[in-house]
Order: sequence, then structure tokens, then C-alpha cells
Amino acid sequence: MAVTNDDETAPADGRRRDRARGRGDRAGAQPRKRGWLRETAIVVVSALVLSVIIKTFLVQAFFIPSGSMEDTLAVGDRVLVSKLAPGPLDVHRGDVVVFVDPGGWLEQKPDTRNAVQRGLEEALTFVGLLPQNAGEHLIKRVIGVGGDTVECCDADGRLMVNGVSIDEPYLKPGVSPSETEFSVTVPEGHLWLMGDNRSNSQDSRSHLGDPGGGAVPMENVVGTAALILWPFDHWSLFRNPGDTFAEVPEP
Repeated sequence: MAVTNDDETAPADGRRRDRARGRGDRAGAQPRKRGWLRETAIVVVSALVLSVIIKTFLVQAFFIPSGSMEDTLAVGDRVLVSKLAPGPLDVHRGDVVVFVDPGGWLEQKPDTRNAVQRGLEEALTFVGLLPQNAGEHLIKRVIGVGGDTVECCDADGRLMVNGVSIDEPYLKPGVSPSETEFSVTVPEGHLWLMGDNRSNSQDSRSHLGDPGGGAVPMENVVGTAALILWPFDHWSLFRNPGDTFAEVPEP
């Protein structure tokens, strides 16, 4: 009769159990890994969809490329723009708005990006992870709305809106309200837009000979500036200078 050595069989049985346990652990790890990847993908896709919805209907960030709105905005500032106006909310005199070039306002510069850089930047901008570059967008302040008569200037060099002279606290220190004399009546559904740095702003005054007399169609307005996002030391909310236009009568 054969004699079994327990000391010899026990390690073999233990190794078999360890191998079986290892296979079981690996088999269990695969579903957990697939579940983690699926949950991560759902979170990422949901975040991107939410970002696109927010950018399309609520707010969008824009990059400021020029000094036409100094000292309210500096070159390189990132501005968050509310898309609720025009729309559920109205655009008012004194608001700062981002709008699409109505034609001939922007100098067309050659695109020096390669195809990969252009595609990546456009994709990240589309989902709202990069601020919109000013390729076809401008930012100015609303001075007149549809029906208003805007003139330069009174005896003290101030702009007049509907016959009332206005004091403009947002102008860059040292610049005059306008070095160009004009008198325009803003067409209905349009805006008369000017930069805060009037001596360095190609705004409605520079397009008096265009269709619409320099006024911009309301349909070109993307939204109103809500706050400066970046850099942090420029962080601030935009407030409408209501007192500036408080005495201006409706047209």
C-alpha cells in the first residue's frame, strides 16, 4: 500500500489553489476595468456635451486681441460673454457687446497655423475649452440703439444722444469722446458701437460710408460682456454705466 506524504501534496494543492485564485482575480478585474472605462467615457462625453450646450446658449469666452477697449479691457484679457442678450434680455446703451464683423471692420490676416494646430484649436474652441479667438469677432460699447440720434459733439466736446450730452466715465484717460464729427440716426434693429479707447478704435465712426451708416445689425451681436475671466488680477464684473444714459430720452 502506498503511503502519502502530506508535506509533499499540501504545497502542490496550495499552488493549484493560488493559480485558480489568480485566474479568478484576473477574470474579475476585466469587468471592473471595462466598467471604469465606460463610466469615465460617459463622464467625459457628458461634460463635453454640457460644455457645448452652455457655450451655444448661455455663455462663451472670448480673447481680446487689441487695445480698442482700453482701459476697460487689456490686450490678452479673456472675457466671459452672456448669450442671454439679445434674446431673453435686451441690449442697452452702455453695454459692452461682442459681435460678428458685419463686413470690412477687421483686417484679414493670414492663418499661419498648420492643419493639426488649426483642427485642434477649432475643436477645443467648439466645445468651449478654449476662448473664441477674434478671427471674425469684435468687442465695443453700445452708445446708441435703434432710433437714437448720436452726434459729436457739444460745445464741451461731449457726445450727444437724442440731444442730451453724456459724460463717459469708461473712456481711457486722456482721450477725447471723438476726434471725428458726425451726426447719425441709428436704424431700427441696429446699434451704434464705439471703443472706450476712442483714439485707437476702428468703430462705427470709421464706417459712416458703409450700408447702415456704420451701425451694426442686432443679429450680428453674439452677447454682452459679463466678466473678465483672465488674468486673475484683471478679474472684474461688467456693470452697465446707467447714470451715463439716465437722462437720455427714448427716440
